[in-house]
Amino acid sequence: MNSRANPEPRPGGPRAGRAPTGRAGAAPRNDPRHELGRLGEDLAARHLELAGYALLDRNWRCPLGELDLVARQGSELVVAEVKTRAGTGWGHPFEAITYAKLARLRRLAGAWCEAHPLDCEGLLVRIDAIAVIAPRGAAATVEHLRGIG
Repeated sequence: MNSRANPEPRPGGPRAGRAPTGRAGAAPRNDPRHELGRLGEDLAARHLELAGYALLDRNWRCPLGELDLVARQGSELVVAEVKTRAGTGWGHPFEAITYAKLARLRRLAGAWCEAHPLDCEGLLVRIDAIAVIAPRGAAATVEHLRGIG
């Protein structure tokens, strides 16, 4: 059997059996996963602001894809990918950030800088990952990894 033609399902893998959403892997706006993702981005944005980052953009889109959060910290432009889960039953949120996702984030960071040259002038670009675990009925936790790629 060809493993590529019929791959084993894996956590965080393709969303087989789910309705198309218009954007690959995105939950429809009325889906509880969308609400969980929005909560995670809100908590991540607050985390960055409390840590002294200046938030520049949220959910910035271009033909290459979307950036969750763009912020500035001192002499660095920070592109933050936010992954939110209700628990770790399907793995830690950081596990969903693949090499392909990192490559896309690098291209998106470049596109953001091309679209906002004055905001990028003289800054180093850094990609961070923020994991939010928000179980129902319990306090959420936020983990921040700096410089992932």
